[in-house]
Amino acid sequence: MPTPSENTLFGMGNPLLDISAVVDKDFLDKFGLKPNDQILAEDKHKALFEELVKRNKVEYHAGGSTQNSVKIAQWMIQKPHKVATFFGCIGTDNFGEILKRKAEEAHVDAHYYEQNEEPTGTCAACITGDNRSLVANLAAANCYKKEKHLDLDSNWELVEKAKVYYIAGFFLTVSPESILKVAKHAADKNKVFCMNLSAPFISQFFKEPLMKVMPYVDILFGNETEAATFAKELGFETDDIAEIARRTQNLPKENTKRQRVVVFTQGKDDTVATVGEKVTMFPVLDIDQNDIVDTNGAGDSFVGGFLFALVQEQALEECIRAGHYAANVIIRRVGCTFPEKPDFH
Repeated sequence: MPTPSENTLFGMGNPLLDISAVVDKDFLDKFGLKPNDQILAEDKHKALFEELVKRNKVEYHAGGSTQNSVKIAQWMIQKPHKVATFFGCIGTDNFGEILKRKAEEAHVDAHYYEQNEEPTGTCAACITGDNRSLVANLAAANCYKKEKHLDLDSNWELVEKAKVYYIAGFFLTVSPESILKVAKHAADKNKVFCMNLSAPFISQFFKEPLMKVMPYVDILFGNETEAATFAKELGFETDDIAEIARRTQNLPKENTKRQRVVVFTQGKDDTVATVGEKVTMFPVLDIDQNDIVDTNGAGDSFVGGFLFALVQEQALEECIRAGHYAANVIIRRVGCTFPEKPDFH
């Protein structure tokens, strides 16, 4: 296996500080939250953040979907450090300093665009049982500017160094022009561009930018709910997940040298993936219900494990196996955190 070099994997997204706490159904009802969902904060959620912080056991973790995934990939790689690069926007504040420190500890080469108009973004993770309802207050993350950061020569050089790119769909709400610039570079140079459907609201309300990027997507990730919403928005008129994967694979594609791969996870059920012309089911690793501590970050860590194998040019089956391993480790812990070393063989 080729050992990946520094900056082989490039990620760009919303760096957020996760504030997670176990809550009850009354708390969810009070703020109109579904047990298992991810939404953007509105004015009515302002008090939610204040109330969550007052709860007795609050945990702060560096988060943001893409940042989680590249961090997990780097953890699986171990050495060399800084195989993973990450771009995103933070504020010049305490939370921003925490994110910088956490990225450094994870050996991710993070280059943040720092501005002082908005504070560093946060994400409330409201845990009930093995469900998690995420409410993201993007704040600074929403201020990423292509011309002020991505276009700078010193930053664009890092993009050019990479061979694999991963951007979660969440970033479509922030800077679709940045995504397109990276996606077009990947297609022109026959490198691998990966994306995630991320949440139902992306397909529902950001369908136009999503479909502008779709022709450049070599590997598309999503979970069963996101896949169903995507299919509905595109008028597929089927809720069969294998059929949705097949039809998504056949959407128009820019770089015809690479056939699109579609990978849909389904929690404890089999992961569905397109393998050549077939759609194949891959069973996940068994886990005792009592060992599941927090499913927040399960999807991100699946992608992280997958990317770890992908940057080493492994076969799709191996990428999925590594993804299942990473997710299995992460759901036993609070937040998207991990033990010191992986034991993946």
